[in-house]
Amino acid sequence: MKKSFLHKYVLTPIILVTIFATLIGYITYRKIYSPNVKVPKTYLYIPTGSGYEDVVESLLEDSLLKNIESFKWLAEKKNYPNHIYPGRYKLDSTMSNNDIINKLRSGFQEPIKVIFNSIRTREQLAGKIAKQIEPDSIELVKLFYNDSLISNLGLKQETFTCIFLPNTYEFWWNTSGEKFVSRMKFEYQRFWNEDRINKAAKLNLTQEDVITLASIVDEETLYNDEMPRVAGVYINRLKRRMHLQADPTLKFALGDFSIKRVLNVHKRINSPYNTYRNYGLPPGPISIPSIAAIEAVLNYENHHYLYFCAKPDFSGYHNFAKTLSQHNINAREYQRALNRERIWR
Repeated sequence: MKKSFLHKYVLTPIILVTIFATLIGYITYRKIYSPNVKVPKTYLYIPTGSGYEDVVESLLEDSLLKNIESFKWLAEKKNYPNHIYPGRYKLDSTMSNNDIINKLRSGFQEPIKVIFNSIRTREQLAGKIAKQIEPDSIELVKLFYNDSLISNLGLKQETFTCIFLPNTYEFWWNTSGEKFVSRMKFEYQRFWNEDRINKAAKLNLTQEDVITLASIVDEETLYNDEMPRVAGVYINRLKRRMHLQADPTLKFALGDFSIKRVLNVHKRINSPYNTYRNYGLPPGPISIPSIAAIEAVLNYENHHYLYFCAKPDFSGYHNFAKTLSQHNINAREYQRALNRERIWR
């Protein structure tokens, strides 16, 4: 009798409470520590100025979590709504709500590799960068033409693009436009070490002059191995105070890099970038040159060539000449090749 009473009125409730507590503990444990990311690997982007509801909305819109309610429950418990940090956060399928919230509230975001090359204009640069970090292209274009910013960097409108050296850089996704430009100026200054500065000085060129000439070299040839020879031609012409007569500068002045055949009418354009009419280098770069082109100018090939013309086989390489008479022969061969291909402009 006593045993039955003990089992019915004492042990059974204790067992039920224990089972219930265990069940609650198990459910709570799963809410906190079970994997809750749907996909093997993804990124959560939290824009600058976002609040907690914005984060939840992003998680919902992109369907990143298996259970959004368990995330919200733990987020409240861990006071995440008061610790929102913008950035790009890597999530993977092994992560629990606890892992996710700890990462987000610590601001421990993943860096991003920003890459740019083969850029001619600031608008193109802005478009490429805007695809990689938070600021949009309109914001960046405005910044790239901001007189005050450019002046503070010790540059002019014409030479502003000199600070952008094509390469791969590591940034936080939420880097502002101003910080992006500041970082580029830092990388520019680091690039110009004592050895490069001395080489530029021996050429009687400023750093901006070197990059301006490099931008012409970069547009003239497709091949890195030919760049030092092309650079040498322009160095020789500068030393002799000859017009550079660089076709890419005409294309820049005309705003049309699609021109395949430079005509006499093109050479009459009234522009400081017309190196057929003006002596010396143009006011600034006509594109953002590759590092290979900059190095080609600083380490130009020492020769006696004063002219070059594209080869008639359209290989992209050039015939070089020391005399105008030989150059004219090379030019006529190329012109005949253009005629055969019916390339008139």
